Amino acid sequence: MEIYLAGGCFWGIEAYFGYIKGIKETDVGYANSKIPNPSYEMVCSGQTGATECVRLVYDANIITLEQILGEFFSIIDPTTINKQGNDIGTQYRSGIYFVNPNDEQIIKDFIIKIAPNYTKQIVTEVSRLENYYKAESYHQQYLRKNPSGYCHIDLSKFI
Repeated sequence: MEIYLAGGCFWGIEAYFGYIKGIKETDVGYANSKIPNPSYEMVCSGQTGATECVRLVYDANIITLEQILGEFFSIIDPTTINKQGNDIGTQYRSGIYFVNPNDEQIIKDFIIKIAPNYTKQIVTEVSRLENYYKAESYHQQYLRKNPSGYCHIDLSKFI
């Protein structure tokens, strides 16, 4: 099974889910771009409409989509538009992009369930994945290669 998650800089999301049992594979890239195969610089310009996201491949016998969503919402602020931590711009919006049509209702039901926990409206984008372009190699597993690199997510519980 796979799901695509966006919530600020993709480095932190990838690093976080790399520690979660049942996640078999991760990589970072750009989701739902208007331009084929965009570069990091193009995405940062805001002209592609793409969001930085993480592709998660998971074992549904070990972790459910609802559990993944619970972890995801525990590390982002789903009430901010185009911002997570110090990351500001359309490419940093929060989003959940599905490939399995059955996942859409699971995601929407989950958001309805957790909405009362927030004082503001949840603005996390939920849509079908239109396209995904893997980011440049230096972005892959960035925080493992650069442990002191910037991250808006607190990874201390794993280290």
